[in-house]
Amino acid sequence: MEVKIGVQNAARELTIDVDDAPDTVEKQIADAVAADGVLTLKDIKGRRLIVPVAKLAYVELGHGTAGQVGFRS
Repeated sequence: MEVKIGVQNAARELTIDVDDAPDTVEKQIADAVAADGVLTLKDIKGRRLIVPVAKLAYVELGHGTAGQVGFRS
């Protein structure tokens, strides 16, 4: 699943692919916001993304898009 995170005062959003279910990720985000701590997510390659929740602008949960090759009409 693809997670996009907007960070305040940053020009680009952070994008991470995780293996967790949407409900699990949503609960992690809600718990981090309630604790006013940091949001920590682990991607499919084992890397960790840590963002202080005080700097979160938005979080978008969705499905990753498959890579496309060639022209589409």
